[in-house]
Amino acid sequence: MSTIDLDRHPLVNWSAPHGLPDFDRINDDVFLDVFELALSAHRTEIDAIANSDEIPTIENTLKALELSGEALSRVSSIFWMRAGAHTNPTIQATERDLAPKLSRHYSAIALNQKLFARIDDLYARRSQIGLDDETNRALEKSWKGFMRSGAKLEGAARDRFAEINSCLASLGAAFGQNVLADESGWSLALTKDDLVGLPEPLIDGLVEAAQSREGNGDFVVTLSRSVAEGFLSHSARRDLREKVFRAFISRGEKQNWPLIQEMLALRAEKAKLLGYENFAAFKLDNTMAKTPQTVMELLMPVWQKALNKARAEEAVLAEIAADAGENEPLEGWDWRFYAERNREKNYQFDENALKAYFSLDRVIEASFDVASRLFGLSFEALPDVRGWHEDVRAFRVMDESGAEIGLFLADYYARASKRSGAWMSALRSAHGLDNGQKPIIYNVMNFSKPSKGKTALLSLDEARTLFHEFGHALHGLLTKAKWPSLAGTAVSRDFVELPSQLYEHWLMVPEVMTKHARHYKTNEPIPAVLIEKLKAAHSANAGFDAVEFTASALVDMAYHTLGAAPSDPKIFEAETLAKLDMPKTIAMRHRSPQFLHIFAGDGYSAGYYSYMWSEVLDADAFAAFEETGDPFDPETAHKLKECVYAAGDTQDPEALYRAFRGKMPSPEAVVKKRGLA
Repeated sequence: MSTIDLDRHPLVNWSAPHGLPDFDRINDDVFLDVFELALSAHRTEIDAIANSDEIPTIENTLKALELSGEALSRVSSIFWMRAGAHTNPTIQATERDLAPKLSRHYSAIALNQKLFARIDDLYARRSQIGLDDETNRALEKSWKGFMRSGAKLEGAARDRFAEINSCLASLGAAFGQNVLADESGWSLALTKDDLVGLPEPLIDGLVEAAQSREGNGDFVVTLSRSVAEGFLSHSARRDLREKVFRAFISRGEKQNWPLIQEMLALRAEKAKLLGYENFAAFKLDNTMAKTPQTVMELLMPVWQKALNKARAEEAVLAEIAADAGENEPLEGWDWRFYAERNREKNYQFDENALKAYFSLDRVIEASFDVASRLFGLSFEALPDVRGWHEDVRAFRVMDESGAEIGLFLADYYARASKRSGAWMSALRSAHGLDNGQKPIIYNVMNFSKPSKGKTALLSLDEARTLFHEFGHALHGLLTKAKWPSLAGTAVSRDFVELPSQLYEHWLMVPEVMTKHARHYKTNEPIPAVLIEKLKAAHSANAGFDAVEFTASALVDMAYHTLGAAPSDPKIFEAETLAKLDMPKTIAMRHRSPQFLHIFAGDGYSAGYYSYMWSEVLDADAFAAFEETGDPFDPETAHKLKECVYAAGDTQDPEALYRAFRGKMPSPEAVVKKRGLA
């Protein structure tokens, strides 16, 4: 470790073109050593701030704190990108070692009494020192962050708080790795005779999966969501659907239940140390919703409507199954299959016919085109940029004047080294302090990779996912916040999904569909009749979709409002779903042992509801454009950019939304949007 020059190391000194890391020069074996040096450098910076003899000022305390730890930020951003998007045993071993170390490091900062005393002093004098509104909010956010991180705790309580955070970090890392191990370690080899019912694009994906898993046969089903759900929707082999379904909902089952129990106990204890009744009360205290009661007032009415709709849907599917000669009761591995047959029978809608018009490249072009029309952005492909994997694509992003505002990288295809799901993050976040810093934002997804020479085709849900994550990316790219702690996506959990979910709406705008939804072979635009069938079929499976999502949100809230860990989380999950009258034919979208949102870290713990909270906002926000008669109305787009996408956390989210829309929406908006009315 002593031979490493931190300032010159490729994990810190990003020397590749466009200010990117040189990934070819990064050695996985040295991550831990570089982290140790970066942590030490950060501690030195923190000590200098905390031990200063100068009277606390914004410059020597708040600004110095927010700009500290540059080397640590750089190595961290690369490491966590690799841990999620392209991991290996070395990275995983490092993660297990690193997670508690980082937790202890940041706990030590949060519990540094001298440092907090300086922030506390500034906060007490904030009305006397002439702060602008944004700086005042940054100071307030910093002060509240210290308070929520135990700054007022003393003695044994203080030590226990830091210990809890360290344990939670280790448990969260282990939870995520267990899910990934189950996903990457399971596969189902098929023969040609097993492919009955499967569309050509899905078969191509199975071929590609087989080629990446040598020795497993010519066709391989994996537990990537896009592959598993596609197989469940189309395979005529009920026995194989059952195998895939059971494996998919059992990810993490063998190892993660004890981790869940321990995490829930530690979270409850942490909340009580800070004076909260339960962990949900703690997590929601700084959100738009504020309280668990408010969240339940949103979720339960939707749940009842979703349940009623799902029961009606199940009766239709059972009838279709009976007509097809299926005498067994409908099961979880049957729903998607017969829902697809229902769309074909009653709506003359073929998902595969639709996929032919959603090639990946076309959907990417559409997402860029919408950003250009709404916000004046342009995107220049950088084909020579080398990312962390050969599949990574890079783009330079310019504003309406042609000035570069940042870089956008995207990693679209599933692989065994990547955790499931889709997400946005940053190699470098933007801010405006001193000379400012341009963002490097990336999206990661898990679409099936086509075999060589074939075209990647997306389902409508996958196309929406791409638009969703790109909406997050725009939130990071367009930010104008000066303070790092207020920039981009650094907003409350139940506001952060607004920019992403709102952006999904433009996928279905007729002029976007006409321009970009073109047949991958003939280049013919999507027929108007297919668009009409799509709209008619929109609510055909709305009950199922709402039940699997809302069940996950309700179980999340049930866990975190307990005030203690359940004696057996597996039994608690089952009992909670039984009380809700959960249909046995529908599984939670994320069963507890694979619920990465809430257990692989606590980002969405007691916060999975936020997707629905943001749906209320996004349905109302898009209505602002509909009311003008123009989905790209310039005045509305400018207000949206300034009040939502560029604003970060510079104001209270409710104030920002009111500045854009002039009012807050009714929760009925989500019922209408989901087709549950």
